[in-house]
Amino acid sequence: MPQPDTLRAAIAGSRAHLFGRHQTVPLSTLGRALDADLSGRNVLLRTSDQLFAALGLIELDGVAARIVIAPPDIQPEYLPAIVERAGVDIVVSDDPALAVEGVRFERLHLPQPGQAVTPSGKSEWVLFTSGTTGIPKMVAHSLEALTGAIQPTAADDIVWGTFYDIRRYGGLQILLRALFGHASLILSDAEESAGDFLVRLSRHGVTHLTGTPSHWRRAVMSRGDDAISPRYVRLSGEIADQAILDSLKARFSGVPMGHAYASTEAGVGFEVTDGLEGFPVSYVGRPGPVELKVVDGVLHVRSPRTASRYVGSPEALTDDGWVNTGDMLERKGDRFYFAGRVGGIINVGGLKINPEEVEAVINRHPGVHASRVSGRKNPFTGFIVVAEVVLVDSANDNVSFKEAIMETCRQTLPAHKVPAMLRFVPALELTAGGKLSRHA
Repeated sequence: MPQPDTLRAAIAGSRAHLFGRHQTVPLSTLGRALDADLSGRNVLLRTSDQLFAALGLIELDGVAARIVIAPPDIQPEYLPAIVERAGVDIVVSDDPALAVEGVRFERLHLPQPGQAVTPSGKSEWVLFTSGTTGIPKMVAHSLEALTGAIQPTAADDIVWGTFYDIRRYGGLQILLRALFGHASLILSDAEESAGDFLVRLSRHGVTHLTGTPSHWRRAVMSRGDDAISPRYVRLSGEIADQAILDSLKARFSGVPMGHAYASTEAGVGFEVTDGLEGFPVSYVGRPGPVELKVVDGVLHVRSPRTASRYVGSPEALTDDGWVNTGDMLERKGDRFYFAGRVGGIINVGGLKINPEEVEAVINRHPGVHASRVSGRKNPFTGFIVVAEVVLVDSANDNVSFKEAIMETCRQTLPAHKVPAMLRFVPALELTAGGKLSRHA
C-alpha cells in the first residue's frame, strides 16, 4: 500500500487518540489548530509541551515550506542565530512567552471543529542534533526519509507509549509510527515522575513502549513498571548493555524486545531482537536499503533515510552518501559491540578509555541500578577515571559494598580502566532526550 505523503493523509480515517498529560485529542475530528494560512513559510515550531508539538506538525506538514522543530532544551540565546540560519519568518507556539523577538508569532490552539487545513505540497523537516556545545547543528529531512523504516499497517488496538520527547529524532519516530499506523500515542511530560507516567500508561492500555536504556532504568527503579503489560518493548538512543536487556527480559517475560540503532543524521539503521547487546557482524556489508561499514573502528551508515544536509552550514553531512556516526565499535567474535563516542574518550596517561565500557561492567553488578563514568583532571596523568553509581538498595551505601563493585571492575577491566574514585549518588541526570547527561 502506498505511503501517505503528508501527516493529514496519514491520519485520514484514524480513530486513534493523542494522550497528553492533561488533555486528550481524537484524530478523527481533528480540525484547524492555527487561524492563519502559513503556506510556503519557514516556521519555527516551539511549544510548551509535546501534545501541541504533535498538533503543530500535523497542521503544518505539507503547508509550510520548512518546519524547524525546536527541542524543549534549546537555549534562548541561540534562537537569533537559529532563525537566521534556517530562514525562519514565523514562530508558531501555544505559548506567547516562547515568541522570538523580531519574528512574527502565530498562536497554536487546540483544534477547532470544522474544515481542516489542506496540504498543498511537501515540507522540509529540520531537526536539531544532540551532543554538541554552542549553537546546535540542524539537519534537513523529508517526511519520506523519516518514515522510510515504517510499515504503515493500520491496527486500531495498538497504543504506543514513549518516554522520549517527540521534538527529538527518537521520539519523532514513535509519533510517526503511531500516526501512520492509526495507533494511539501516550505522550510523556517533563514535569511528570516516571512512576506517574507508568500509571498513566497503564490507564490508557499501552501495548508498545519505547525509551532509552536510561529511561528504562528510571522506570524500573520507580517500582511502577508492574502496572503495565506491554506487548512490545523497544530501546534506542544509547548503548543497550546486557544488564538492562536482562532486567527487561526478566520483568517482561516472553514479550518481544528490540534495541534499535538510529541517529538524527543517519536515520533509522537497524534493530536487534535476539536479546543480546551489540549486533551481529553479518549486519555489516549486507545488501539492503541501509548499508553499514566500519572504518577505523567507527560505524558509517548509508541509506535513503539519512538527512539530506546540514541547514545553514557549508559542512558536508556525508561522504559519497556515507554518514560518519562517530560511534565506535569493538569486534568480539561474530559480534560488534558499541564502545562509546569518538569525542567521549578519557585519556589517562596516554591510555584511552571509553566511559560506556566501564559503565557496562559496573552495571552488571546485581546491586547496581545505573552508573556514569567520567574523567577528572589530574596533574600527573591528565585525567583519572571516576564513577558515580546509583544503587538498587540505598542500604548498601557502605565501604564493603563499594569495594565489591571495585573488585568486579578489577577482575574484568585492565588496570588503567578501573575507576580511581567511586561514589554513590541518589540519581543521575538525564538530558531532555532521555540520555545520560555527560556534562552534569
